[in-house]
Amino acid sequence: MSFLLDPLAYTFMQRGLAASVIVGIVCAVIGSYVVLRGMAFLGDALAHAILPGVAIAYLMGGNLTVGALVAAIIVALLIGLFTRQGTIREDTAIGILFAAALSLGVALISSIRTYALDLSHILFGNMLGVSATDLWMVGILGLLVLAVIIGLYRPFLVVSFDPTLAATLRWPGEFFRILLLVLLALTVVISLQTVGIGLVAAMLVTPAATAYLLTRRLAAMMSLSAVLGAVSSVIGLYVSYYANIASGAAVVLVATGFFLLAFIFAPGRGLVWKR
Repeated sequence: MSFLLDPLAYTFMQRGLAASVIVGIVCAVIGSYVVLRGMAFLGDALAHAILPGVAIAYLMGGNLTVGALVAAIIVALLIGLFTRQGTIREDTAIGILFAAALSLGVALISSIRTYALDLSHILFGNMLGVSATDLWMVGILGLLVLAVIIGLYRPFLVVSFDPTLAATLRWPGEFFRILLLVLLALTVVISLQTVGIGLVAAMLVTPAATAYLLTRRLAAMMSLSAVLGAVSSVIGLYVSYYANIASGAAVVLVATGFFLLAFIFAPGRGLVWKR
């Protein structure tokens, strides 16, 4: 028991554990849409596209999370605008905006002489450095994302997988598509403090991909991926504490371990089952 309880004697561990569980659940739930709709590249692009917002907020002495949030939403809306009515393909718009935002972010960050120290937690995450303010912001935004996904579960399901039925029902498919992009942008932002820009795409994809191998229905996939995301976050945080390694990397490695187990042993889809 001391192995489990000793780390929780520290306040920073309690906050880090709470934040990591919230992020693990939110990323996993919305990650189900990311996996099923082939949006993994979009999640990674949004993660890197927030760099200009972070850099501008830092230069202006503002809140880095707010700057990242504004940048992520702007990029998500621009992707929706450029791909509206099939003007250009979504992957093309993502590639253009990803490169432009990343280049602008690198240009701004290169002008900050102390960026290696001050912005390293944005790039690589720092669960053990989560403040009380950070935890409140992660909690509020995380609950907002989950509430919208649960409340609009059926419209998102129909619009994502049966656009013809959505049009027959006169549902605003374009609105729900852009809303999903905005929710994904919010999820990326709340993940910055814990896993950072470099690893947020992994938390969006890996638990959901694991659940995809083990389930056949979207609701079950979301529920299982949320459990996997939370468990990976808890185990990863303990591993990082005792092994003295980066917390975000530890969480992703644990989630990857679960995926490999499912890939090998999943009933009906695993390598062992097929053999």
